[in-house]
Amino acid sequence: MLPATTDLLPIDPSNPVVALCAAGMECEGAPAQAQRFFQEAWDARRDDYDAAIAAHYLARHQPTPLLTLDWNTRAVTHCERVIDGRASELLPSLYLNLADSLLAVGRQAEARAVAERAAEHLPALPSDGYRSFIGLGIARLQEKLLATTVNDSI
Repeated sequence: MLPATTDLLPIDPSNPVVALCAAGMECEGAPAQAQRFFQEAWDARRDDYDAAIAAHYLARHQPTPLLTLDWNTRAVTHCERVIDGRASELLPSLYLNLADSLLAVGRQAEARAVAERAAEHLPALPSDGYRSFIGLGIARLQEKLLATTVNDSI
């Protein structure tokens, strides 16, 4: 999950998509209002980088696991298309969210593979609290996946 504020990652707060997502995060107590900001961010996207950020936030406000998976897939797809390095620090979180969505719809094998990609990209983050937060999320998801595997084999 990307942080609620933009000061934890090198995300340009003057970017209109980032500004709209930040506005949406400020009103998360009002989900419909937050959703409108995130949709505006999606509509305002100018490139794959913007699309990855907006899709991430839209994924968080979907009514079904399949729609959440769709938006998390979009976020990763757009992020992977960014070739100038701006998005490398987004990938661990986006892969984590995608893996969690895959698990939520019963696609354990794919979830395991994507969780592994999240772990592989974790070193792209600076050694700080955010990296620890994402690392803990990856570890918890991998434990859940292991428990799912064990329960499926019983």
